[in-house]
Amino acid sequence: MPRLESSFKSNLLDYLRRNHADMCRHWFDEIEPLDIEGGVVRMLVREPVQLRYLQRCCLRQFTEAAQQVSGRLLAFRFVGTEEEFVAAPQPVQSNGNDPLPRFDEQMLLSPDYTFDTFVVGPGNRLAHAAAVAVADKPGRAYNPYFIHGGVGLGKTHLLQAITQTILRNAPTTRICYLSCGSFTDAFHESVKAGRMSDFRHRFRNVDILVIDDIHFLSKREQSQEEFFHTFNALYQAGRQVVLSSDAAPSDIPDLEERLTSRFNCGLVARVDRPCFETRVSILKTKAKVLGLEVPEDVPAYIAARIDSNIRELEGALTRVRGLAAAMDAPISLELAKAAIAADAGDNRPAGQPNIQNIVEAVTRFYDVKLTDLLSKRRHKSIALPRQICMWLARKHTRFSLEEIGGYFGGRDHTTVMHAIRTIDARCRVDQRLSGDVERLESDLSREPAPQAS
Repeated sequence: MPRLESSFKSNLLDYLRRNHADMCRHWFDEIEPLDIEGGVVRMLVREPVQLRYLQRCCLRQFTEAAQQVSGRLLAFRFVGTEEEFVAAPQPVQSNGNDPLPRFDEQMLLSPDYTFDTFVVGPGNRLAHAAAVAVADKPGRAYNPYFIHGGVGLGKTHLLQAITQTILRNAPTTRICYLSCGSFTDAFHESVKAGRMSDFRHRFRNVDILVIDDIHFLSKREQSQEEFFHTFNALYQAGRQVVLSSDAAPSDIPDLEERLTSRFNCGLVARVDRPCFETRVSILKTKAKVLGLEVPEDVPAYIAARIDSNIRELEGALTRVRGLAAAMDAPISLELAKAAIAADAGDNRPAGQPNIQNIVEAVTRFYDVKLTDLLSKRRHKSIALPRQICMWLARKHTRFSLEEIGGYFGGRDHTTVMHAIRTIDARCRVDQRLSGDVERLESDLSREPAPQAS
């Protein structure tokens, strides 16, 4: 069988990046070309999670690329280093005595969701540290491990990172990873079919049970009863249970007290909204995963405009990438502004500036570079404009001292407090400076706030 030349892979990836940029990842470079056998292109994927992801989500696009690059009607196949990783896991059979699949995967694991790509900040430090401990010592570190927080703050990322780490370190570990909805659906189907022994065999004979959105057990009395016994069976056997929820155990409505007690007996960790500096790091990490070249000022701009959750940040970066592709232009600050402005209206009061408006006004007024303003430079020509930015940001935006400091080169809140006091004191004795600040505020009040996502 003929081996594939390295140029084939290069041409293949170039085609995908031009025509299917949204699905491309930096780790595609690690895929190894093998051969063409019987009109089928075979490529080797050594990481099992990446292999399953490619098989389920990317086969059509790779097949299209192979046909376009070769000019032949080829099929495409991803293969792994071990045969057991090639086939998707099979459901448990009806007699209840068949072996469980190693990995019972109802929710597709994303290769993007690893500990390496998880950005740690003040709002998720405990949750991350505990997740790492659980992945390293399942059943011994924190059991159960319960993560809660708002939508789009990284709970699923941590659940998947735990799962992937355990699979990598101990491939024979029996793991069941699914949503709470899938658990309750499987329960009701088993009841109707009279196959509860299969259901219990499936969920009570695993080494690790990972369930996302466990708060959906609310008001489901029968499902709660069954999960209570499943939890007890696993816990008493020393098996790891990992759960996520939008609310803390005691705040989940209509959840039985005995389940609340079980959930609280391990470690309960909360994830909060990321601060400005963490949001910038998240955007940079996401850009790296997607293989995007992004100037330093673009993540700062997006993070200043969007402070809700990680999902919104990723959506904004996707819009920037999409506009860049549509315009066949490199990503830049101006392009990012256009992409963000193309979305729905701003939720700030009319005429209220954001931190980016303030920075732009000050850089124009003092004729300084944005990169200098955000840098560690302390020269007087930079320090004063930077302090004025901090003073205006504190007065006219809802950012905290920590977030403002993070925007300006990662400075802490004490630096921002010093800047605010300095400008207040100087404006009282320096009429020229006071006039400059008043003109800046006047300009900001006349300048319409741009649209945000």
